[in-house]
Amino acid sequence: MKLTREQFIDWPNKSITLLGMSGVGKTTLSSLLPTDQWFHYSGDYRIGTRYLNEAILNQVKKMAMEHPFLRDQLRKDAIYIRSNVTIENLGPISDYLGKIGNPDLGGLELEEFNFRQALFREAEVQAMNDVSAFIDKARNIYGYPHFLNDAGGSICGLGHEECWDQLSQNSLVLYLEANEEMEEVLIERAQKYPKPLNYEVSFLNQHVEEYLHAKKLESDVDIVPDEFVQWIFPKLLKWRKPQYQRIAERYGHTADASKIFELRDEDDFIEFVCDAIEHG
Repeated sequence: MKLTREQFIDWPNKSITLLGMSGVGKTTLSSLLPTDQWFHYSGDYRIGTRYLNEAILNQVKKMAMEHPFLRDQLRKDAIYIRSNVTIENLGPISDYLGKIGNPDLGGLELEEFNFRQALFREAEVQAMNDVSAFIDKARNIYGYPHFLNDAGGSICGLGHEECWDQLSQNSLVLYLEANEEMEEVLIERAQKYPKPLNYEVSFLNQHVEEYLHAKKLESDVDIVPDEFVQWIFPKLLKWRKPQYQRIAERYGHTADASKIFELRDEDDFIEFVCDAIEHG
């Protein structure tokens, strides 16, 4: 959705989709908005509670069944297992995605890793297709006048034009672009705390081969999981940037993410969006 400044300000029921790498300030932006006025929709939360919930639980149960006592308790229905995904705690999703590499070091073999990546991508499409229904639900059932969609960092890899058409028809798409200084911070964070990531298929396959060749490794099971994430993250950051830019140019607007941490309240947020509309 492309709007002018005046159209956005006069829009009585604002709906915004935030795009950008994890860590650029999407959560910070959402925290500025009154919780009784803005419905916060998290794509990752929807994925974890609706579309990957069963897969996550099955994996945990499979691990529990390896322990004799827990296996006996589960078979007798003496205990049950559930995930505790919240908007603030998306750990179960990350843990399920996992990292490629040596299973003895907590990694996943390439076939299993790719299987989980595919499930996540399908879930991401479904979660974004649900946005229009949640906009209606937030407004007409729960009474929220405004809606904020916090899309996951990997959404730029979605090639589903229908999904993007629907998102842009129902919300203002705002790309939070990190400058070079912020990118360095994101890279440093990934080096210190390497976490599971979702990758576009061709990007992953190309870089797994490149990594094996560079490190003189024979197969994916020889990869040290954390070291691979540390190595690939700067390349992922570089790959995603033009994808975000392409989406913003076609469907929405671009904002300078470095300004987010100067904002204080909802009024500042509205002005931040207006500035992006006029200049981004």
